[in-house]
Amino acid sequence: MSINTEENKVCQEDWEILMSMLPENWIQQAKDLGALTRRRNIDSAQVLLRVLLIHFCEGKSLRTTAAFAGEAGLCVIRDVPLLHRMKSSERWLNWMALEMAKDLQKFDTLKLPAGKYRIRLLDGTVISEQGSTGTDWRIHFSMVLPTLACDTFIIADKSVGESLCVYPVEPLDLLIADRVFCTRKGISHVVKSKGDVLLRYHSTILPLKTRSLRPFPILERLSHLAAGEVGDWDVWVTDPDNNEPIKGRVCAIRKSEEAIAIALEKLRKTARREGRCLRPETLEHAKYVILFTTVNRHNLKKTDALRLYRFRWQIELTFKRMKSIVGVGYLPKKDPASCKAWLYGKMVVALLVERLHREAEFFSPWGYPLRNEG
Repeated sequence: MSINTEENKVCQEDWEILMSMLPENWIQQAKDLGALTRRRNIDSAQVLLRVLLIHFCEGKSLRTTAAFAGEAGLCVIRDVPLLHRMKSSERWLNWMALEMAKDLQKFDTLKLPAGKYRIRLLDGTVISEQGSTGTDWRIHFSMVLPTLACDTFIIADKSVGESLCVYPVEPLDLLIADRVFCTRKGISHVVKSKGDVLLRYHSTILPLKTRSLRPFPILERLSHLAAGEVGDWDVWVTDPDNNEPIKGRVCAIRKSEEAIAIALEKLRKTARREGRCLRPETLEHAKYVILFTTVNRHNLKKTDALRLYRFRWQIELTFKRMKSIVGVGYLPKKDPASCKAWLYGKMVVALLVERLHREAEFFSPWGYPLRNEG
């Protein structure tokens, strides 16, 4: 399939716009980070990235990508050398994705409670290799409210589980995450870095204490909540390394009867499938939305804590978009080096899509972002 002159002109213009959204010095970084150690067949960072994006964006095989690149007049290369090029580009693609994630934080859209904090949503998603029966790779992902821009991500193998300890934390970071992150070790990691947490409470892995470090009677307190009433109690957890107490709060609200029925049925269905019995306290906890936070009442009211936690679903929606639109669902690679390069390439694509969406929200009549003057 040949590409006519008019199509080529439009493609080149679109490519120039895309390049304007890439990080400063991305071309020099291709040399510094080893993506262009050899210039045979592909002699520039522009051509290398353009060919790799054909592979990442359109899901073409390496052989089809190489053929398409030849037809488009980009370069003449075979599939095996292109695979080696992709592997050698891992560090470069990782650097670009991280820089683009930082750049996305410049956009702003709305005001939220806990205004002095940088509010971050955390979660992980699993990516499996073809033919695999278990978890192979996991993307640990963090995005910032209110922009919903990715501020950092970590791609790791299955040995690195979901934990707050995976993420770098800065002072005044407020990390929001689901119950799998609700552990003493993770909370301690954040607090020691002068950050705070807002987590869905996990009754089996986070033992709550009173000020005197006796067990906190959480179920007794919950049982006194009327419909629509929000509970708010001081609690303590202990640092697993030195047993030092960490002060926090539990904020809770009883679910509607319909929501309770759905939650209990989900629990029972899972228990039947896994062949285990449910404890009475597990069924009781399922009747409430329970949050644990280290933010004091002056900075975060109990109702604001519940409202703020609802934004956590935005990261779930982000993963759905990544898997459906960008194609981050399973790996077509088996070699570890090519797997990581492919994943970093997909992150570059996802962040480019996000940047294009942001630019559309802040429409400019000339149709592309401006570069800062040097």
